Amino acid sequence: MDDIDEMEKSYLVSISSASSLDDLEKIRVKGLGKKGEVTSLMKSIGSMEETERRVRAPKLNFLKSRIIKEIEKKKTLITEENINERISKEWLDVSRPSRPSKMGKIHPISQVTDEVVEIFSDLGFSIAEGPQVESDWYNFDALNIPPEHPARQEFDTFYVNSSSDSESPPHVLRTHTSPVQIRHMEKKGGVPCRIIVPGKVFRSDYDQTHTPMFNQLEGLAIDKDLTMSHLKWTLEEFCRAFFEIGDIELRFRSSHFPFTEPSAEVDIRCSWEDNMLKLGQGDSWLEILGSGMVHPKVLKACNVDPNCYQGFAFGMGIDRLAMLKYGIPDLRSFFEGDVRWLEHYGFNPLEKPSIHSGLT
Repeated sequence: MDDIDEMEKSYLVSISSASSLDDLEKIRVKGLGKKGEVTSLMKSIGSMEETERRVRAPKLNFLKSRIIKEIEKKKTLITEENINERISKEWLDVSRPSRPSKMGKIHPISQVTDEVVEIFSDLGFSIAEGPQVESDWYNFDALNIPPEHPARQEFDTFYVNSSSDSESPPHVLRTHTSPVQIRHMEKKGGVPCRIIVPGKVFRSDYDQTHTPMFNQLEGLAIDKDLTMSHLKWTLEEFCRAFFEIGDIELRFRSSHFPFTEPSAEVDIRCSWEDNMLKLGQGDSWLEILGSGMVHPKVLKACNVDPNCYQGFAFGMGIDRLAMLKYGIPDLRSFFEGDVRWLEHYGFNPLEKPSIHSGLT
């Protein structure tokens, strides 16, 4: 009889002195595990004589229940102590203001692209896209650019070599986004159309106003009754909305592009007072884009009947538009990845350009 009482006292002392949940688990396994002391005694009840069983069985059941109860009580106490310790160490004043965090900025090229797309979308133009690696046909031939043209020389264009066993001419990194116009007109139902093509282009040039890769925007409108006056109105409306100058004035100068006839370079009135560029005023002019009526040979290359359809096209540099509008002096800065530069010239990502609420 004394052995059960002694065992109870021993387990109660062990449970009381346990300092962790692991210690409690070891005590439980020692007494109540499959091979535990109390479990072994419980298994021996069946082999006891009836008189002994009547006395020892209740005591063993009480011992088992007591151990389980005391372990649970101690487990609750240890858990509460652990929680209180964590609270005291990990205390945090939730009423304090959060740490300041910097918000990212939208790159000027992305901002200006969104602005341009917003304006031309309002004028009824849709967006078209195409590959950046093009064939000679789409980049030059279909656009009426002859083989002897300087743009087809290696000092001006990046060529992508074909495989050594291929007799086809090498591909090029597109020098303008005009190939997308050809691809669009080639499609079934490609005309009539009004599209703009923003995207990256590549030319072998690098200085303050030129980079080997830059961003360009082409525009194309094809229909049965379009004239030069529609082109002029479209560009005037665009410049008026983009530069946010109501009385802006453009000048169309006769020029030559292989893919348009007649062709015109477009200048915007400006002044250079105190070495500061101001648009829409003054006696100076600044070239901003090229344009013209689509050449009949270009239409024929796309299987479009030039006797039935005609239209206009224009092209401008998105990077240069950003430089003009936001006073950025060096084109190379756009691609240097300087976070300080972006912090100065970048835009709030939560303010999307809109014709009605303002572009900037």
